[in-house]
Amino acid sequence: MRRLGRVAFMVSLLLLLLLILAFVLENQQNVSLLFLGWSMPELPVSLLVVAALLVGMLVGPCVGWLCRRLLRRPLRHPA
Repeated sequence: MRRLGRVAFMVSLLLLLLLILAFVLENQQNVSLLFLGWSMPELPVSLLVVAALLVGMLVGPCVGWLCRRLLRRPLRHPA
């Protein structure tokens, strides 16, 4: 049973990698990003999307950790 789980995990991982590869290959057109007056050079769309994903994956947990730390106080349950 454990081996079946490993095979399912590897197949899922392979499918995910193939989807990412297809996304990158299909989105090679260059775009220029302008945000709050700051202009970036023309880069492929796939690079910008992957960069936004990675930034979100780093910022999201940090914000969650900060919120938990700032709001750490005991909850009062009504009796």
